[in-house]
Amino acid sequence: MNLDKLFSSYKIGSVSLSNRVVMSPMTRCFSPNGVPGQDVADYYRRRAEGGVGLIITEGTHVPHPGAANDVNCPDFYGKKALLGWSRILHEVHSAGGKIMPQLWHVGLLLKAEIENLYDEEGVIDCKHVGPSGYAGGMEKKIKKTHSEMSLLDIQEVVLSFERAASSAYKMGFDGIEIHAAHGYLIDQFFWSKTNRRKDRYGYNFDARQKFAEEIIIACRRVTSPDFPILMRISQWKGQDYGARLAKNPKELELFLAPLVDAGVDLFDCSQRRFWETEFKDSDLSFSGWVKNISGKPTMTVGSVGLDKELIETLYGAESQPARIDKLLTMLESNEFDLVAVGRALLVDPEWTNKIKEGLFDELQSYNPEALNFLS
Repeated sequence: MNLDKLFSSYKIGSVSLSNRVVMSPMTRCFSPNGVPGQDVADYYRRRAEGGVGLIITEGTHVPHPGAANDVNCPDFYGKKALLGWSRILHEVHSAGGKIMPQLWHVGLLLKAEIENLYDEEGVIDCKHVGPSGYAGGMEKKIKKTHSEMSLLDIQEVVLSFERAASSAYKMGFDGIEIHAAHGYLIDQFFWSKTNRRKDRYGYNFDARQKFAEEIIIACRRVTSPDFPILMRISQWKGQDYGARLAKNPKELELFLAPLVDAGVDLFDCSQRRFWETEFKDSDLSFSGWVKNISGKPTMTVGSVGLDKELIETLYGAESQPARIDKLLTMLESNEFDLVAVGRALLVDPEWTNKIKEGLFDELQSYNPEALNFLS
């Protein structure tokens, strides 16, 4: 295998990466009351020491009352949480790594155990917000549970992303990633099934992009022109893998253009299997199409380095290390620029160094038990 391209340097804005391997954002619920501790700092440091070019953190809640659906996922606001992130930043930089927080608002994609959306008096819990008040990730199960977000609600959420971006910039993080995928709040604005607004935030394809545009512009306003702003996008939803925002290249062009104009530097293109083609009569993956249409760099993600995809392992299947020949071929052909690795790095902090050194026999298998602890 020719590893030269994978281990070549890469620059995003003002940030230079030593190689193209990125630790993918993976939700880890080990931050009690939203505060990451030393164990989380050690967890990220090990991946930096293991050779990754960039770490994108697990999703972190922006400072809005309805941003979270789990109290043990980390916040990116408040004195205690930001102190924890400052410690993480120091550990990663001390190990020679680069790190960006993923900024996240769940919207109305709520965990089953808190899906009672009413308080004791039967009033809808208004902390959680969505563009039109429709909750659910599967088209046939979408239902209206809340009121439509007011213009004030929208302004407050945009401001919450701006505040989080400002904190990341002032603290010295290497950039940010905005989570706009998988059926969470920004993606709820993108999707016509959950965004049924008739105003400037939803009446057509372009209008459904406006919320994301405003968030990108707000984040840029409080950072700098060369501060990297990444955005994770996906066609599929967390509960509907067949969902599509863009059914053909023309719709994908309409989808991407406003985000590019707003200032996204790189698109993190989430697929369940990185090698799968996106549209008929083409060999290009989702990340390949996004790169070609947008003119922006892209990052691929989805089952890199493993022989089984995420959902199979969530149901208990063990996943063995897999060769990455196809990945390298696609990278060499410039179908994407960076490679995000998830579960393989979760179970093996040294995955990157082992690949670089050709120690393929030493790669570890992925077991779902890895989700139950930090290592």
